[in-house]
Amino acid sequence: MTAAARLKWCANWANGSTALGFAIARVGGAHVADGPRGLYLAGGYRFGFPIAGAFTVGNVLISRSDWDRLQQEDPDLITHEEQHSWQYVVCGGLPFLPLYGAALAWSWVRTGDFASRNVFERNAGLAMGGYRERSVRSLGTALRSLRTGNTA
Repeated sequence: MTAAARLKWCANWANGSTALGFAIARVGGAHVADGPRGLYLAGGYRFGFPIAGAFTVGNVLISRSDWDRLQQEDPDLITHEEQHSWQYVVCGGLPFLPLYGAALAWSWVRTGDFASRNVFERNAGLAMGGYRERSVRSLGTALRSLRTGNTA
């Protein structure tokens, strides 16, 4: 493990985010295996939330799918998710969660989807995470969509 990966590994254990990731994986019925660069790969997660092919909590990358298959289908996904593990370090651990929620909401208001203007997803690489970039809509359009329930 490189010095940077070791730093990330230690920081996310110290800030509690990796422990939370293990707890979520366990409650979700996922099987955890060692992954690259101090990451842990949890596959077989059984809950439908969050709505994503994979999500990261600390150094634990969690998916409903099998990670071997995911790596074959999308070799950039682990790199994308690893960027989120660094974001936990930068945010001091668990504060990442409400910050991510706020970024998700901002993205939805501006574009109608949860990733296009989410600073965390953009920093991790939209395309590597399987997201496409949607154009920004006016705040007036966003407010109308809130009133009508139309997300487009």
